[in-house]
Amino acid sequence: MNNPTDQKLILITNDDGYTAQGIHELTQLMAPLGEVVVVAPDSARSGAGCSITPTLPVTLRLVEERGGVTVYSCSGTPVDCIKLATEQCVPRTPDLIVSGINHGENASVSLHYSGTMGAVIEGCIKGIPSIGYSLRTLSKECDFSPYREVVRRVAEQVLQHGLPELTCLNVNFPEVEVLKGTKVGRMARGLWTGEWAEANHPHGQQCYWLTGQFNNLEPEADDTDYWALDHGYAAVTPIHLDMTNHAYLNTLKQALE
Repeated sequence: MNNPTDQKLILITNDDGYTAQGIHELTQLMAPLGEVVVVAPDSARSGAGCSITPTLPVTLRLVEERGGVTVYSCSGTPVDCIKLATEQCVPRTPDLIVSGINHGENASVSLHYSGTMGAVIEGCIKGIPSIGYSLRTLSKECDFSPYREVVRRVAEQVLQHGLPELTCLNVNFPEVEVLKGTKVGRMARGLWTGEWAEANHPHGQQCYWLTGQFNNLEPEADDTDYWALDHGYAAVTPIHLDMTNHAYLNTLKQALE
């Protein structure tokens, strides 16, 4: 008889909420790979980044248990979900954390704002191999069939071989009927501009809606995540948690020490 702990344990979350189509798709894709525990926000937390909930109590509700999949709803952020799940919901340390599939891309600098990737970074901080998946569309109803093979293949690769220390994966998909393939590349350099649209406030105050346009500062560079997405490929980017500028470290030491 197999030991239950021989089965891989996969923790799933997102920032679109536990009822989102993307997380249901991801759960179905991960279920054949092991035991699955889903701990996701009770509603959308898009743009939550790496935020936590330090001043309010966070609630947790068991939604269902079925066929090797356990689903919880959490009132906190995606990072709260990972923190709570690893202490309260899973029987042992997960072999893999996956976040998504997000409705909306998280390529280039957008990963810094992303609740999807915030959860991935939290998993990485805890030393657990972690992957984020995002799709370049804001539609609530998506056809995920073109991306299933890559989602599974990346997860299987990480389950089998792990990831280097302090490293997680950011996987983004273009909205296409047929993927051209997969490109592994770096984050494109870019920034958001025109980020606020003025709106009318019922009480006469100035108010604004967050909006904006992403500007790719190196559109011709063919080794970036944005180039891959713009040309119909899945983009896989290894992300490192150590944000130290090591190349500048000695220069700064000489100037300040």
